[in-house]
Amino acid sequence: MSESTKVAVVTGAGSGIGKACSLALLDAGYSVVLAGRRKEALESTVADAGDAADRLLIVPTDVGVASQVERLFAETKAAHGRLDLLFNNAGTGAPAVLLEDLTAEQWQTVVDVNLTGSFLCTKEAFGIMKYQDPQGGRIINNGSVSAHVPRPNSAPYTATKHAVTGLTRSTSLDGRKYNIACGQIDIGNAATEMTQRMQEGILQPTGDLLAEARMHVKNVADAVVFMAGLPLDANVQFITVMATTMPYIGRG
Repeated sequence: MSESTKVAVVTGAGSGIGKACSLALLDAGYSVVLAGRRKEALESTVADAGDAADRLLIVPTDVGVASQVERLFAETKAAHGRLDLLFNNAGTGAPAVLLEDLTAEQWQTVVDVNLTGSFLCTKEAFGIMKYQDPQGGRIINNGSVSAHVPRPNSAPYTATKHAVTGLTRSTSLDGRKYNIACGQIDIGNAATEMTQRMQEGILQPTGDLLAEARMHVKNVADAVVFMAGLPLDANVQFITVMATTMPYIGRG
């Protein structure tokens, strides 16, 4: 790695938003550490990187498991010596069933990935960014428009995304003394495999099924690269990138 190459860790890097943002950061000159539970999916990101694949490092990781997160950041430091950017992107949801029918295990799975995973990664990133020279770095959390308003039957996902907003604010405050900036991107209906069903129809608060507009995932990747590229004395605290006509503004 050249001295001018910045280093990023992206969680959930094997598909969707994580994959698109990893490749966009690579195009922007970063070396990127790809984290995710499925090694095969991470390898697909590498395959799509072309000649720049030598600046990618795969570290299969379940972000909800502290020991695996510790290994992720230890391998990042061993390979690159520093960390400039963490994109806390990994996320999951529970089945869209009635709140009273959710199991404790389904709830805990979402909390482990969306909230605990983001905290564990943030903690380990602090441990590198605090002591490196020059000191500091940037953390970007993937929130979701669900960090503002819920969809029907989405209590675990919505609750954890609201909590991520609190983590973003606390991280932004607690990171100041170490020159660590933290911001959040709230995304609405990026066109990924996860949102494919929106084209057929998704449950609305009225009980109706409605096909919803989606936007190209490149819009998210471009926004993340912009946030990442700011000098550390500037920060995008919160940004919402969404399909223009999705039923978000005006819900209820």
